[in-house]
Amino acid sequence: MRILMVGGTQFVGRAIAAAALDGGHDVTLLHRGVTGRDLFPEAEHVLADRDQDLGALAGRGFDATVDTCAFHPRQVRSLAAALDGGGGHHLYVSSVSAYAEPEVAGADESAPLAELDTDDPDALPMTGETYGGLKVCCERAALEAYGAHALTIVRPTYVVGPHDPTGRFTWWVDRLACGGRVLCPGPPSAPMQLIDARDQGTWVESLIDTRTTGAFHCCAQPPPWSFADMIETIRDEVAPSGTELVWVDAAQLVDAGVDGELLPLWSEGSPEQALALDPSAAIRTGLSARPLADTVRDTWCWLQEADWRRDGVGLEPAREADLLARLT
Repeated sequence: MRILMVGGTQFVGRAIAAAALDGGHDVTLLHRGVTGRDLFPEAEHVLADRDQDLGALAGRGFDATVDTCAFHPRQVRSLAAALDGGGGHHLYVSSVSAYAEPEVAGADESAPLAELDTDDPDALPMTGETYGGLKVCCERAALEAYGAHALTIVRPTYVVGPHDPTGRFTWWVDRLACGGRVLCPGPPSAPMQLIDARDQGTWVESLIDTRTTGAFHCCAQPPPWSFADMIETIRDEVAPSGTELVWVDAAQLVDAGVDGELLPLWSEGSPEQALALDPSAAIRTGLSARPLADTVRDTWCWLQEADWRRDGVGLEPAREADLLARLT
């Protein structure tokens, strides 16, 4: 198949592009050239800024298009206009943030979606508050542009593994590998779901192959699975002997000015049921997830090879030590 990847050189798209190339497809990567210009020499690289000029797509034809980086509906519409019917089957990577907060664990894809109180979503900045609603607007723009018969929507949870530019999961791997007393934000039972980017990439490639339509949330662990399960798995794989997990009450941490930026992947004590979704539909279409322990080991190897630094991600060691001294 001739597959157009919009994005495809950093993390989520990179894993999908790799899977598509491994599957023998002819892949074209449309990207700005900011990252990954030397990746995938066997693929065609088309350098363009989707927000400026998509003229490079004029007259081109593809069997499938994968869009990993549309955050405003105008971007979905401009891509569809540039392809002018030549994009083939369309797969849009959305997010579980598209769901309005489910009331109970185990929600399926029919759960209510987030709604924005605006007539012009394109005028909104992308923030933590607008991200989910904007993704919903993008989904609806894709449905209008391509039709349900030619559209797949993938809503991943936290995507983790090697090459993650956010550093969120990587920070925990690095922190636990350092050992000592590790500040862990409560409650330990808070819902958590992850997906390895490579597993998502393989699955997305299969959805394209089969032209599977519909919406699917993408996560590896069926509920109940918790923040503590994640932390303990990381500890078991990389932490030195004697590492101590010190669980601290969420309210104490919030009162001390700690949030989910300082302790990555933490929901600040709220029981986010959007991290306790039922992955059955995705599994029925072929999603298969490796053990998280494998992801931890691969991430640990990658961060050492990449000389990864915590700069700008997570608690600084001195702040963590101070919080442990004051709150425990």
